[in-house]
Amino acid sequence: MTLEVGSPVGGLAAPIAEVPDPVFSQAMVGPGVAVKPEGGSGDAVAPIAGTVATLHPHAFVVASPEGPAVLVHLGIDTVKLKGEGFTLHVAKGDQVAAGQPIVTWNPTEVESHGYSSICPVVALDIAADRLADLREDGQVDAGDPLFSISA
Repeated sequence: MTLEVGSPVGGLAAPIAEVPDPVFSQAMVGPGVAVKPEGGSGDAVAPIAGTVATLHPHAFVVASPEGPAVLVHLGIDTVKLKGEGFTLHVAKGDQVAAGQPIVTWNPTEVESHGYSSICPVVALDIAADRLADLREDGQVDAGDPLFSISA
């Protein structure tokens, strides 16, 4: 079983080590890839199909039926915005399809508050050697593959 993880946003793919937060850059929550979003307001979409396990305005987790769960964090320290500028389109417990809009947000607005808009996309509770096909550079559109998780 291989689970393909898509980009939640369009932008530039980057190694997780480039995230300006040690919790992510040192893979403390899990391995993954980061995306530096480009453009203004847009939707962050589900990276995989599954159940919305955790939902905050600035972050969400989708758990796949096969087990692996993927965390998407919209920017760094964006919890300090207290939801301002984020519009949720789903509820915790909802079933979502890969590519389905989860949150509308504006990376430019996040940056105007002095926060990084980079988006870590992290496989939770997975060893790094289970990730393959990591896309750590180049342009990606929302939904484009970032990495895959093997069984």
